[in-house]
Amino acid sequence: MGYHEDDQAKLEQLLESLIKMVGKANKNVDNLQIRVRQLECLIREQQLVIKEKDLLENYPRHHHHSLEKFPLHF
Repeated sequence: MGYHEDDQAKLEQLLESLIKMVGKANKNVDNLQIRVRQLECLIREQQLVIKEKDLLENYPRHHHHSLEKFPLHF
C-alpha cells in the first residue's frame, strides 16, 4: 500500500505542477495579447498621422489648381 500512496502523491504533485505551468502559460498569453493590442493601436495611430500628413501635403497643390481653374474676382 505504501507504494500506491507514494505514486498517488507523486501524481498529485505532477498535476499541481502542470496546473501551475498552464496557469503561467495562460498569463503569458494574456500579457502577449494585451501587448499585441497596444501595438495594433499604435500602428493605427501612426497610419492616421501619415494619412493626415499626406492630406496636408497634397491639399495646397489641389487647392492651387482649383484656384487656377476658377479664379476669384472681387
